[in-house]
Amino acid sequence: MDSARTPASQAEAANSIRLPPPRLDSEFALERALRERRSVRAFGRAALTQTEVGQLLWAGQGVTAPDGLRTAPSAGALFPLELYVVVGSVENLDPGIYRYGPQPHRLARIAAGDVRADLARAALGQDFVARAAAVLVFAAVEERTTRKYGKRGVRYVHIEVGHAAQNVFLQATALGLDAVVVGAFNDRMVQRALNLPEGEAPLYLMPVGRH
Repeated sequence: MDSARTPASQAEAANSIRLPPPRLDSEFALERALRERRSVRAFGRAALTQTEVGQLLWAGQGVTAPDGLRTAPSAGALFPLELYVVVGSVENLDPGIYRYGPQPHRLARIAAGDVRADLARAALGQDFVARAAAVLVFAAVEERTTRKYGKRGVRYVHIEVGHAAQNVFLQATALGLDAVVVGAFNDRMVQRALNLPEGEAPLYLMPVGRH
């Protein structure tokens, strides 16, 4: 209910952007995506489209069933992952930090401004992060899983982010986009760059762009 929203959630609602509906079928075979998937760290200047960004986000955490099940499996269907996109060069999206809302399929801008360079510094100076058109950031609220599974739940969260990231990687390949996953970064610097809520930890960065 609106009356129960925090000021932060009210601000997100005011900056909500409905994404184009995700494509649910194509002629690009899964086997081809598996064969052609490669880690690419060299990005050109061409922008991504809003449709492409939405498709990547849907691949990572999109809802695929009326009961809320998603594209990636989650222990106990607890869905600890939070997916962000740091926009630098995306058509019809201003540079900024956006949180993905799986249901409905939308973005909420949580901060304006291009922070790709901040993420590159946080990623131990891996400059290609700043040259990607956008950077997907996988974060997690581990407590959503550990309150049911205890310490073992941390492992489940880490397994889950691998499922989701591979989904995005294969989707990027099918779209003709370049991507790479980055796990080497300073957690606190990423948290500060994105102003992540307390209890939410970054797990993976995925720069995405095109030649």
